[in-house]
Amino acid sequence: MRAARLLPFRLDPVVEDVVDRVRLRLRYGRSFERGGREPLVLMTQRKRLDHYLVERAVEVGAEFRDGAKVTGVDGTAALLGDERVEAATLVGSDGVNGISARALGLGGNREVGVALEGNVPYGKLADGYRGSLVLEIGVAPGGYGWVFPKGSHANVGIGGWGREGPRLRERLARLCAAHGIADEDLEDLRGYRLPCRAPGSSLARGRALVVGDAAGLVDPLSGDGMYEAFLSAKLAAEAVLDVLAGRTDTVEAYEERLNARLARHLWAAWSVKGALERFPRTAFALSRTGIVWRAVERVVRGELSDVTEVRGLARPPLKALALLARAAGDPGRGFRS
Repeated sequence: MRAARLLPFRLDPVVEDVVDRVRLRLRYGRSFERGGREPLVLMTQRKRLDHYLVERAVEVGAEFRDGAKVTGVDGTAALLGDERVEAATLVGSDGVNGISARALGLGGNREVGVALEGNVPYGKLADGYRGSLVLEIGVAPGGYGWVFPKGSHANVGIGGWGREGPRLRERLARLCAAHGIADEDLEDLRGYRLPCRAPGSSLARGRALVVGDAAGLVDPLSGDGMYEAFLSAKLAAEAVLDVLAGRTDTVEAYEERLNARLARHLWAAWSVKGALERFPRTAFALSRTGIVWRAVERVVRGELSDVTEVRGLARPPLKALALLARAAGDPGRGFRS
């Protein structure tokens, strides 16, 4: 919901399910469920969402070239085969496997995770998954397993550190078995990479910048990147408009503004990730408390920018999680502001 709040239009036409409940389970054992009060997550499919976003951009003047491949980037110029397209500014938004960050010398060294997912029709899945987001904690180093409800099917997947790539099929099979899903019922199997930005890496230079996955802006805890993509796009647009209006000569203020918005959240996300991985039982027990979960809900809905803004009764268990993170090596320390 916090990502949707950043858009100047509603996503209703492409929303396939609205999640208000979250079920978490530790290593296919102890579990708990929270939520049921307000919407937390809007479920869609990227192919539908991306098409919808393109349509909205075209409506306000964007030129969309379907199937055009950018083969090179030079300053603020893009090469489309033999055609060179010049621009006053350039925004690289071509994902983790794109060329813009490398060509521009932006992004730096990134931690790249991996994930594997597929779809199972509802007719081949037990009841009780609609409206609920299922997370399986501690089943893959550096990540988790999930079951997400969509329109006609549920999306089932697992992700973790990049080194987990060779074991993801085995771990996905175990996840499916835990939810009564037969191997042959899993359709559209696909894998992908999840880039996490390194602290201090440059995201803008001169009149060029990178956003979203191209900038490594994936949440290290959730693996989600939509909020970071929309936020970085919004701040990039503001920086570009400043250049076009003659208020500044470069878009480099974008990086400073983005750091101001994301640094504390990335520190907290890496910290909780470290605590869950090193001390899964204790971190899981702290996370299931009602006061902590209400704080998490407020962040997910966009009422708080990050958990460091939480006050009151939730502070003690959050501080306990922070202590666990420090004992785990404080993996988010590079993002402290």
